[in-house]
Amino acid sequence: MKFFHLSDLHIGLKLIERDLREDQEYIFEQIIRLAKEQQPDAMVIAGDIYDKAVPSAEAVEIFDSFMKNLSEEMPQMPVMIISGNHDSAARLNCFRSILSRQNVYMIGTPPTTEEEHIEKVTLQDAYGDLHFYLLPFVKPSMVREIVGTREDGTQHSYDEALHLLIERENIDTKERNVLVSHQFYLPSDRQAEDVERMDSEIRTVGNIDEISADVLEVFDYAALGHIHKPMKVGSEYYCYCGTPLACSVSEAGQKKGIVMVTMKEKGNISTEVLPLTPLRQVRVIKGEFQEVLSQACEDYVTVVLTDKEDLDVIDLKDRLRNAFPYLLEIRRERERRAEYKRQSRKIEELDPFELCCSFLGEHMDEEEREMLLDVISSVQGVK
Repeated sequence: MKFFHLSDLHIGLKLIERDLREDQEYIFEQIIRLAKEQQPDAMVIAGDIYDKAVPSAEAVEIFDSFMKNLSEEMPQMPVMIISGNHDSAARLNCFRSILSRQNVYMIGTPPTTEEEHIEKVTLQDAYGDLHFYLLPFVKPSMVREIVGTREDGTQHSYDEALHLLIERENIDTKERNVLVSHQFYLPSDRQAEDVERMDSEIRTVGNIDEISADVLEVFDYAALGHIHKPMKVGSEYYCYCGTPLACSVSEAGQKKGIVMVTMKEKGNISTEVLPLTPLRQVRVIKGEFQEVLSQACEDYVTVVLTDKEDLDVIDLKDRLRNAFPYLLEIRRERERRAEYKRQSRKIEELDPFELCCSFLGEHMDEEEREMLLDVISSVQGVK
């Protein structure tokens, strides 16, 4: 059996105020085209369909169009979708039973009562049954009725709750099993701080949401979502596929793609990444002003100017915008010079604007300073 593994579509996302609708629709067309070429038996989307819990009408329209076009090209292909931490579980759970009759399994909420279990979809091929366990994003509070509490009455951690939730499924390890999940799984030999995270990801204080990847060992393949950079989790077949499209400047230069998984008899698995080419790349162009201008392009660009002296260029921003129609931001990089003064002003002596500037540092450009001053003036005016 062959299936596509996708996650983290983040429909409705804006990249530093740039609307990505055209870019997302372009990527979805590629996904459909690849599905038509490769003829997978199923597709799984491991959470974060939308960028916000209450998506805009436009975002819903984009997803609706994607699913409509996909079903027209691949009418017999089951599509399995779970909610992520960005999604509204209740909203994605709407019409769950109706959609399943159309081979679309959109699971928004995890099991919450003793009678409920993780949604299981079983498909058949020449090698027998293949079970897909569809587990949406879970917080310990969501499954408290099922997993209970610790002996001292306190709530289980993310790690404990997920272990208890999966253990109660009594998964038959003699058969082929796939988990579709949207959590922060971590190999037992790594620390959360060692995992590179993208700026577009939501992170918890103290990484309280980390879950030991040993819980995945009962599965032959884990189709994971949540981490935006492609990553393996302790096994070649426990896999974060990453976003299909860069969601932040920190993802500049990353190669994006679909993970195509082929499963034959038990233990015989192979994966292949099918590249996705964006309409516009996300790039960081760094250098002195004239050097940067010579690299004009129509990608999404963050410009980092390294000129050591202040630039006496009145129309600097206009010239950069002309060179880069999809300019995201302009940054200045200067050498930091330690200046020690015998006497420094006390915090109490600084006005709110000076205090904010001292905290944010010297790298704010003039536009950012004006915006900050406007915000502070507005707040003071309310008092």
